[in-house]
Amino acid sequence: MKITAEPRSDQWNAEDFLQGPRVFAIAGVKNGAAEQKYDIDLEGESRVWRPPLTMLRVLLTAWGDDSDAWVGRRVQLFHDPNVRFGKEAVGGIRIAALSHLNGPLNLKLTATRGKRVTFTVQPLLDAPKQAPQPARDFLAEAEQANGDPDLLRALWKAAKAAGEPQAHLDTIQAMAAPAAEPTEEESK
Repeated sequence: MKITAEPRSDQWNAEDFLQGPRVFAIAGVKNGAAEQKYDIDLEGESRVWRPPLTMLRVLLTAWGDDSDAWVGRRVQLFHDPNVRFGKEAVGGIRIAALSHLNGPLNLKLTATRGKRVTFTVQPLLDAPKQAPQPARDFLAEAEQANGDPDLLRALWKAAKAAGEPQAHLDTIQAMAAPAAEPTEEESK
């Protein structure tokens, strides 16, 4: 059995990242609650991310102010134990990396009243692309069917659905047709 400790909450919390950073794709942005201006929906997740003002400024600098352009872009979030609320370090969610960056993004952000610190966001490399599936060789499969009409019929349907050229469909169909009895002259 896998043990989980999920809070009963509609948003991501800093504690959700104690095990390490996580990468999400942005699914959409909508107006948020009074304490946070925006709710960011994350693909495949039921809870929203409510970025604080400093992280919102990072997103605006990196991606601009058109939230529709953010959809599909990716963000890596992590737990930063140094985030302060008043004088107390309570921890919070920070951005480690973003997609659609050409290089590291260095910003001067307010840490406390009158004190600014450099905050760096790294470019998030593209998600690894899945290797393309090799093209199916319907003609080779037809040869291996050894004239089995049911197998060839199913293969012809699959080839047609895959958009195979008509010449390939005709070849498979010809393989499924029963061979004509040799004429008397052909058998001599």
